[in-house]
Amino acid sequence: MNLILGTGPLGMAVMKELVARNEPVKMVSSHGKAMVPQGVRVEKADLMDIEQAKNIMKGSKFIYQCAQPPYQKWGELGIPFQDNIILGAMAAGAKLVVAENMYMYGLVKGSMHENSPIAATTKKGKVRADMSRILSKLYEEGSLQVTIGRGADFFGPNVHNSSVGSRLFNPISKGKACTVMGNPDKKHTYTFIDDFGKALVVLSQHEDAFGEVWHVPNAETVTTTEFIEKAYGIAGFPADIRTMGRGMLRLGGLFIPAARESIEMLYQFEEDFIVDSRKFTERFGMTATPLEHALDKTLQSVSWEYSRV
Repeated sequence: MNLILGTGPLGMAVMKELVARNEPVKMVSSHGKAMVPQGVRVEKADLMDIEQAKNIMKGSKFIYQCAQPPYQKWGELGIPFQDNIILGAMAAGAKLVVAENMYMYGLVKGSMHENSPIAATTKKGKVRADMSRILSKLYEEGSLQVTIGRGADFFGPNVHNSSVGSRLFNPISKGKACTVMGNPDKKHTYTFIDDFGKALVVLSQHEDAFGEVWHVPNAETVTTTEFIEKAYGIAGFPADIRTMGRGMLRLGGLFIPAARESIEMLYQFEEDFIVDSRKFTERFGMTATPLEHALDKTLQSVSWEYSRV
């Protein structure tokens, strides 16, 4: 059985890839609800409860870790949350496929690759680095079969809580002004959610993927301005881009905890943020969805969601 922890956009992308391969799938979330195809089971569990975590993972062959605590609590809960998942996977004798972000690298001049120094200076970056080290150590000790897939800020169908989620694409789809953080003229790698999901499944199917870190495939890195201009062009409207800096985020943080927590990570949008994913493509032959096609699929999903309202 393939067990997916989390029913958010990444969990859904993994589920779609597994279903396309005719693989049995069970998904887990804290509320136990999700719109899924027939045959996909969705169950409820609190992964912060070790007994629930162990029980829900029984009988699993592969576990895809796509769940996270609330962003504003991620720093304090990230490690205990992961610890429960590790113990559950070990008790089940399952192989663990973990989705990570790029926080652990800190500010990198040039491109990030899998051997880039772990040099985070932010609170969340240091926590992410510690979480990753724990996984690698357990593999080296022979206690856990684990592989790690790292993605950048992602976009695509059903993506809402992202810097390039529905809050960006909704206004673009209607020809209205959109707002971005930081300096949009800096280069920034963005990960298409369907590519992220497929990449995690690919990793699970290769023995030599375990014990390694892999950057999932990304389309060519462009500036955020170019990324958004392409989206407006596909939607058939002229670009109208507005920016939001630290001052506006601090103001928003007075009312929105997630906005307050994002301030320390703003450096990723104030400087070039380039991710190298050649290692994955050269080993597994998977390339990213072309950017224009990924943006088109994203806008189609936004338009469909809007038409339902």
